[in-house]
Amino acid sequence: MGSGAEPPGHEEGQNDAGPPADLSHAGAVVDKAIEYMAGQHISDLAIASALLGGAIGMLSRSLGDQAIIGVLENAISSVRAGELRHIDGTSRA
Repeated sequence: MGSGAEPPGHEEGQNDAGPPADLSHAGAVVDKAIEYMAGQHISDLAIASALLGGAIGMLSRSLGDQAIIGVLENAISSVRAGELRHIDGTSRA
């Protein structure tokens, strides 16, 4: 629990110069979940769709619709710019 000194919307352990301190932990948990689902022979599309739906659900807990749309528009822009095309060394264009 925070000391009460943090401004609204500021999480305890969050550094103004970077991401929340627990971001790498959350990322590691997600990576393990993906690894587990892949080991269960769940398709990449099903895994990604479930994670995206869960992520949007999490965003909806703290952001309004327009802010979520902004996040999604940024993601779409990244895809259109080709930023994801070569992350794993392949192209699916």
